[in-house]
Amino acid sequence: MSRLTDLIAQAKAKDPQMGADLEREFRALSSRRSFGLNFERHRPENVELPQRPVRKGDKVRVLPPRGDTSKGDQRLWVVKQFEMLEGKKVAHLVERYAVEPETKQVDVTDLVVVAEFRDKIYPGLVSTGKVERGGDKPFHSVINGENYHVLKALTFTHRGKIDAIYIDPPYNTGARDWKYNNDYVESEDLYRHSKWLAFMERRLKLAKELLNPKDSVLIVSIDEKEYLRLGLLLEQVFPEANIEMITSIISAKGVARAGQFSRVEEFIYFVRIGQSIVGLGEQNMLDQTRNAKDKIGKKIDWLGLRRREPTARRGARPNQFYPLFVNVETGHLVSIGEPISDEIDRKTVKVPHGTFAVWPLRPNGEEGLWGLTPETAKKYLEKGYIRTRNHKPKLETASVHYLPSGTVKAISEGKIKVTGRDPDGAVQAVYVEAKGVIPKRVWNMPSHNAENGGSLVLSKIIPGRRFPFPKSIYAVEDALRFFVEEKKEAVVLDFFSGSGTTAHAVMRLNRKDRGNRQCISITNNEVSADEQKQLIKKGLRAGDKDWEKLGICEYITKPRIKSAITGLTPEDKPIKGDYKFNDEFPISQGFNESAEFFTLTYETPIAINHNLAFSKIAPLLWLRAGSKGKRICTKWTSFTF
Repeated sequence: MSRLTDLIAQAKAKDPQMGADLEREFRALSSRRSFGLNFERHRPENVELPQRPVRKGDKVRVLPPRGDTSKGDQRLWVVKQFEMLEGKKVAHLVERYAVEPETKQVDVTDLVVVAEFRDKIYPGLVSTGKVERGGDKPFHSVINGENYHVLKALTFTHRGKIDAIYIDPPYNTGARDWKYNNDYVESEDLYRHSKWLAFMERRLKLAKELLNPKDSVLIVSIDEKEYLRLGLLLEQVFPEANIEMITSIISAKGVARAGQFSRVEEFIYFVRIGQSIVGLGEQNMLDQTRNAKDKIGKKIDWLGLRRREPTARRGARPNQFYPLFVNVETGHLVSIGEPISDEIDRKTVKVPHGTFAVWPLRPNGEEGLWGLTPETAKKYLEKGYIRTRNHKPKLETASVHYLPSGTVKAISEGKIKVTGRDPDGAVQAVYVEAKGVIPKRVWNMPSHNAENGGSLVLSKIIPGRRFPFPKSIYAVEDALRFFVEEKKEAVVLDFFSGSGTTAHAVMRLNRKDRGNRQCISITNNEVSADEQKQLIKKGLRAGDKDWEKLGICEYITKPRIKSAITGLTPEDKPIKGDYKFNDEFPISQGFNESAEFFTLTYETPIAINHNLAFSKIAPLLWLRAGSKGKRICTKWTSFTF
């Protein structure tokens, strides 16, 4: 349902004929489809804030009686005033968005504050605990709150500062796996896909404001329910970005579905911003045929100097058509000639005595281009980085090889060792360190298995606590590594953090190279649909202590991150088992990291203006300063020197 249909209903109540005319025109417009992605954006989201105190002027909903599992009254009301009646605080309410608004008086404990996404908010943060093992390293942060509102708050603290965002949003399966406007979206909902797109678009637009425009990446995992729509949405929100989609095998045994192909995969979108590039990996991610570690001790690879793409023809790059002079007797490369312009016949070029000229000719005899400028080729000849083999003086041909710039750099850095030289001076060298390989677009890594790297790992860290479909920590680690391995101070964000896999993966990356990367994790404290129903039957409501302690943030995310750092379960017992990846070690070792946990608050403008909410604002200032060290939690009223 869109906001327009609500307005048309109001128009019908005032003027039935005008309302009918508007509805007819609206339906005609709705039936037209332009090319591209179309979905409803009109109706804004709203979210219930059960822990927020009710204030005068608030928009609220009236909750059903305790124990009642029905949706209850979904109308919005405005609080006009309070009074005490029979020892209870009662709110006077006026119906919102009604032609003839009703009024009523309701016990404040039966109300829940509702925030609409067009409302202005005044965010703050309250610390709910911390774990410290990282010394002076920056803290990881976990923020419990509605992710849209937290993202809005982060535009103050981290606008343009985020190096990588990894998100695993709701997949919109129709199995009551996510909420829109405080209600689960089910498979029979006609607006199911439209709601999901509107939900995602609002958050992706804020994510764009947070990403570093010069060099950053957004990583989004998704399954077949929404991957096509997501791809179009990403192109619309990030038109200037480079977008690639990866197919990732998460369970080789597959999920059997009658009459369909067995599902074994998910998809990962990589949205590269600015100068962001995909780094080299230890494996090609598809199979074991290109493992970087296998190259240690092996000889270096030489490449052919002639460019082979169809566009590499003489004239395309004026400085890259020149002769190489090869000794007739030895076949050794003697010298590099000068480039010639297009109008000069190559056969008129003078050849030094005792040599013949080799040109970049295609197999069919057409003139092509060399892969280096003559200046670079001359430098390479001096250092033994270019050579000729299989010379044939009568045909005036020879195979010309050179070392790519990455290999030359590795030699200078000591990653490749020069062991000798050929008679013509060309270097002989072997790999002494693993050289990365270019990852492929299909990932088939056993470590990415969602059960072994996700559910089983989580069950060891927080035994007895269930979380549906956690990602493999190693899959998230690999996805991030391609972009932040060289950024040891990177700031990573996950605003659908769920069980906290992304923060856990960032800590593993830090352990590998002693990095100072930090992760900001945003999650809410919702309970599952089944748990919600059972808790309501017990007479509980969101906001009650016994309800909140079972929410995702309190029951899963915070304990997981704390236990991962300390190496102890929530029961303070050493965690059993090892990490099974490229660096096996006991999970009980933990990490030299620190993390602090926060809950988002909604402050009043009066409290902000009169400096009465400093303790809530201080954490935002601390985040903005880099999440390092201690912070001031109370306002300064005097100074002593």
